[in-house]
Amino acid sequence: MNTSPAFVFARMPELHFGAGQLAQLPSLLAHSAQQRQRILLITGSASFVGSAHYEKLTLALTAAGIDYFQQAVAGEPSPELVDQTAERYRAEAIDWVVAIGGGSAMDAGKAISAMLPQQGSVTAYLEGMETAKHDGRKTPFVAVPTSSGTGSEATKNAVLSRIGASGFKASLRHDNFIPDVALIDPELMLSCPQGVTAACGLDALTQLIEAYVSSKASPLTDALALSGLQHFSAGFDRALADGDRDIDARGELAYAAFLSGVTLANAGLGVVHGFAGPLGAYFPIPHGVACGTLLGEATRATIDALFAAPEQNRLALEKYARVGALLAGQTSGALRDDCAQLVATLAALIERVAMPRLSRYGITRDDLPKILDKANNKNSPVMLSREQMAAILEARL
Repeated sequence: MNTSPAFVFARMPELHFGAGQLAQLPSLLAHSAQQRQRILLITGSASFVGSAHYEKLTLALTAAGIDYFQQAVAGEPSPELVDQTAERYRAEAIDWVVAIGGGSAMDAGKAISAMLPQQGSVTAYLEGMETAKHDGRKTPFVAVPTSSGTGSEATKNAVLSRIGASGFKASLRHDNFIPDVALIDPELMLSCPQGVTAACGLDALTQLIEAYVSSKASPLTDALALSGLQHFSAGFDRALADGDRDIDARGELAYAAFLSGVTLANAGLGVVHGFAGPLGAYFPIPHGVACGTLLGEATRATIDALFAAPEQNRLALEKYARVGALLAGQTSGALRDDCAQLVATLAALIERVAMPRLSRYGITRDDLPKILDKANNKNSPVMLSREQMAAILEARL
């Protein structure tokens, strides 16, 4: 490996991390007593809004002289939701957009902040569909995650979906769309249900592994990915077992998820996320479930393909072996054995959390060709054939 490779690293948001950080939000937003701030709160549909955290926050905003509007997001955000919300609040002179919720709220808030200063539909700017170039102007944006998965609080893209036979998942993307502030408070994650915790955690794990072995990885993303993997390993099982009380475990996962966003933003992702796009476009499968259910088989197929030319692919295999040793908490010292240990560890983990199979969402063997037509593995350490990619899907039907 070149010890001094050339690479670029994107800027990150101003980060406020730790239990109780939500209480700092009003002071972060209120620049001066002379200027009364107006903010748009983008939230999930029920969980946060129905909590004591929401009541405390809104009282604190009012006490700080901050006017607020609130818009709920149910499910993954659509272009229509973004267009309607931006149109509704464009005349309100919004100073900040604040998204508090899971990945869907993060993506919706990011896209709405990008469209408030614009006219027309967000679809004009969606990657792969664009008819215009976004100029990067946005309303300042604060991301406050309540789950630990997508890492959207650290990235420059907002994923929007239209689900159905002619559906799509596409990104609104610009360097300026990286959140201005990421406020990560593990207290907000204590009420996250076990199933959501599992799916979101596996999404973060997938992102960390894919960024670590990516063809675009750098020494800096490698270091951050390994740190994220260590924190994931320290927190995941504990958060599943006692997630409503173990705030330290929630903090471990929140930190891992943030680093997964940082690393994917700088190193890209691989075949699992190449599948997740079309799966989420055509079927109502949550993004975290799509990633979690495919991670084991995709890792197995990739490692098998790398071992077809082990010397040529030694760096990637060494990385997979290192992840296998880290997640299992032990190493055999042998490359092939530690890679096999990774595959076995992931399979056991996915089985333990009962990650749903694709068929639960109506996906059949007949649907595989159209999924494969849209799938990709552009940053994987080895390019898988269509047949190899089909086998991954078939194994999880």
